[in-house]
Amino acid sequence: QVQLVESGGGLVQAGGSLRLSCVGSGRSFGRTFNTYGMGWFRQAPGKEREFVAAITRTGGGKKYADSVKGRFTISRDNAKNTVDLQMTSLKPEDTAVYYCAAETGNSGSYSPSSYPYWGQGTQVTVSS
Repeated sequence: QVQLVESGGGLVQAGGSLRLSCVGSGRSFGRTFNTYGMGWFRQAPGKEREFVAAITRTGGGKKYADSVKGRFTISRDNAKNTVDLQMTSLKPEDTAVYYCAAETGNSGSYSPSSYPYWGQGTQVTVSS
């Protein structure tokens, strides 16, 4: 059983910052968190879920969507079973529900279908 719980969303003005956090738990997942690649995705109303960032098992590899590159930073702490997304210079178009996801591979896939485990999401709203 895998559980992912996101936190840290909220309302922020354009140009502001937010830090999202995701903690993983579960019968076996909690002990093997460092064997999962992790990703952040987002979904705005009426739009498909899109890739935001991914990080490999050890944290040595990171990928970002072009739209967030240079503004967002993904990180993980395997000792705490957490993966964070630091978001700066936020824009109204960043408004979405943000989801944390885990993949059994280590590819940092851009495709949501590569991630079998998902959190419930946290709302981020950026006002202009």
